[in-house]
Amino acid sequence: MRKIVRRHLGKVVAGAGIAVAGTAVMVAVTLPGSAGADESGGTGGSSVSGGTSGGASGGTSGGTSGSASTGGGGGQAAVPPGVVEQAPAEGAKGKGRDPLTDGEMTRVENIALSRQLRDAGENVTGQRGPQRISVDLAEPEAAEVDKPNAPRRADVSFYDYKNDALVTKTVNLDTGKVERTDTQHGVQPPLSRAETLEATKLLIADPLGAGLRADYKDATSSELTSPDQLLVTSMVYRAVPGAKPAALAACGDHRCVRLFPKVKNGPWIDSRSLIVDLSTRKVAELN
Repeated sequence: MRKIVRRHLGKVVAGAGIAVAGTAVMVAVTLPGSAGADESGGTGGSSVSGGTSGGASGGTSGGTSGSASTGGGGGQAAVPPGVVEQAPAEGAKGKGRDPLTDGEMTRVENIALSRQLRDAGENVTGQRGPQRISVDLAEPEAAEVDKPNAPRRADVSFYDYKNDALVTKTVNLDTGKVERTDTQHGVQPPLSRAETLEATKLLIADPLGAGLRADYKDATSSELTSPDQLLVTSMVYRAVPGAKPAALAACGDHRCVRLFPKVKNGPWIDSRSLIVDLSTRKVAELN
């Protein structure tokens, strides 16, 4: 007989019972599987994605083999092994509107992360240097749209937790120089994988995470101690006028997260009422 799970957080939701537009992030690297974690994004996530952007390259190779024979007096030659063609090698530099290569992404991030920004900023774990959010190919300037040899640029975004600011720098890939710097407050892009991971750690460790831990133990008979035991979908939370508690009133200026955890190969756990404020590293429950 199927074991009945006690509902510590209101309910444990099976399958696709929760559908949210957020950042799909599986903290343990792979994306949520078919048991109800088909979200858009990274995030949290992710990877991730949710909300995360970047580039990856690589290839796969492999082979299959087999044989076939016909009955009676005839026979058929063995089927030759199948071959999966290797992906072409990635160049050090893309052209035109080609996606950014791994090398380009690393280069522009290093250029954008100036010593001043690194020394003054703070990441999601409280360490020196802002949190990387995304590296994207920038749109061409209006006067360059029809030019085949227009310079390639990249927009590199960081979130500075010390100042609760989104810092975006536009780097010219041809000259290696930062052409623009845009600093915004109250702007909350989709969460990166690292941010979803940290929010999950904080929730698991917090007293308000007791229901999450209890539901996980009911579902698995094991203790929940680490984010890599879960699949987590995350989305930015913004406070609305009159929302309670007051501890969450700054969400929107602060970077706040709502998490949708799922037991690996198991049910979703409903923790929608719990909000993690990454700027203050505190958890609060919506009234």
